[in-house]
Amino acid sequence: MNAATIAAALMLLAGVLSAVQAPTNARLAGAVGSPINAALISFGVGAAALAILAVALRSRPDLAAVRALPWHAWLGGLYGALFVAGAAYAAPRIGVASTLIILIAGQLVAAVLIDHFGGFGVPERAISLERLIGVCLVIAGVFLVRRG
Repeated sequence: MNAATIAAALMLLAGVLSAVQAPTNARLAGAVGSPINAALISFGVGAAALAILAVALRSRPDLAAVRALPWHAWLGGLYGALFVAGAAYAAPRIGVASTLIILIAGQLVAAVLIDHFGGFGVPERAISLERLIGVCLVIAGVFLVRRG
């Protein structure tokens, strides 16, 4: 299996787990009193799982490379925390499908712009008519999912 196929399969799995994560964390939020508490617990469990995996794989960071990172490279956890807390809040109010399709629309708009400008160090990929049509179709999907 080539790297692109493995990457696509991992993202498909991540998409499935994102759909499951929203109602799971919404239920947790109800039990612990807030989406912030649910996100905190969720990240604690995730951090513990990653720590166990890092130890098992004997994975160690390159400290010189870590020190050379730009400031924005440290914000990934913040983005994830906002996603988890936001999805835990939104899922019981607007539904899992609406929560995720709105999330995906936002991701696509940002992704096309990041690709176009080569933001955050990714290779530049110009905005094409096909990409714009794809984004517009997803945004249309937001309205169809919300309406249905």
